[in-house]
Amino acid sequence: MKSVVLTGKRSFTVKDLEEPVSKDGSVVIHVKKAGICGSDIHYWDIGEPEGLVLGHEFCGTVLDPGNRDDLKIGDRVTALPISPCMHCPACETGNVQYCRETWTYAAGLSLTNPGALASKMSVRSDMVMKVPDNVTDEEMAMVEPTAVALHAIHLADIKVGQNVLVVGGGIIGLLSAMFAKKEGASFVAVSETNDARGQKALSHGVADKRYDAKKEDLIQEIMKDTQGGFDVVIECCGNDKAVTSAILASRPGGTVVLVGVSLTPINIPVVVSVMSELTLKGAIAYTKQEFETCIRLIADKQIVVSPFVDDIVSLEDVQKAYERLTSGTDAAVKILVDPNK
Repeated sequence: MKSVVLTGKRSFTVKDLEEPVSKDGSVVIHVKKAGICGSDIHYWDIGEPEGLVLGHEFCGTVLDPGNRDDLKIGDRVTALPISPCMHCPACETGNVQYCRETWTYAAGLSLTNPGALASKMSVRSDMVMKVPDNVTDEEMAMVEPTAVALHAIHLADIKVGQNVLVVGGGIIGLLSAMFAKKEGASFVAVSETNDARGQKALSHGVADKRYDAKKEDLIQEIMKDTQGGFDVVIECCGNDKAVTSAILASRPGGTVVLVGVSLTPINIPVVVSVMSELTLKGAIAYTKQEFETCIRLIADKQIVVSPFVDDIVSLEDVQKAYERLTSGTDAAVKILVDPNK
């Protein structure tokens, strides 16, 4: 089957790989749509591990239900891509996202479990979820990033009337801003270096203001607008400048939720966090319940995620899609891949 394989730094190659089969009861899925995630871009940036088939945001139809008696061929499904052990304290309390084994065999993030940049994939059966018929393929592929944003918002514990800053106008940032408004935030702003992306936060109606993250007087402008800083800051980039700005933009006693991921150490002004007694919270992925909640919210039309999808490309155009998403000037925040195009 045709697959997109990581073959070097910022380099993909379309190759023919063996079709997956059900293993240990896994469900084999015919991939309909797959999303390109910011964490995927980190792997592409460094070009490692070579041979990786990315794609952990996906939807499709069942080809082989494996050991799932409640599934049949043709059922429309999505899945949590993770691989929790299900017997550690984290798993036993429902927090599968920080189980030590969660990412070891994650679909699309490990060499042993190829992801959705292919026409077919095999997924751990207990992570597979049926999707209602009124949810489109595009919406199904958006469940995973939507759950990431919902988890961040739950950790932020936003109170009605608070002001919230989202650092980074990528898909997780825009979805986080959307949820912040639903939680009752009275003022939601997005800070972004890419002018085209920043404008989308306004045009999609998820932010009241866009801050230009390139401006030298950014923090002064924020302090003036908020009379001393944001109550909650959700950081969705994961680099030195972004995390530093998140800390500096917070009011004393505020909360910073760190959603952005960096594969290398970063430098931040810890003294400011200490002197302002900030609460810094790491956020990784989502709980199984939050994933299910996002399916329900989309199916019930309580949230609308399809407008965030900017383009749908073929496997042959994945390389160009990654280049667009990292250009710093392209307006795209979410590009989906259709392996059948």
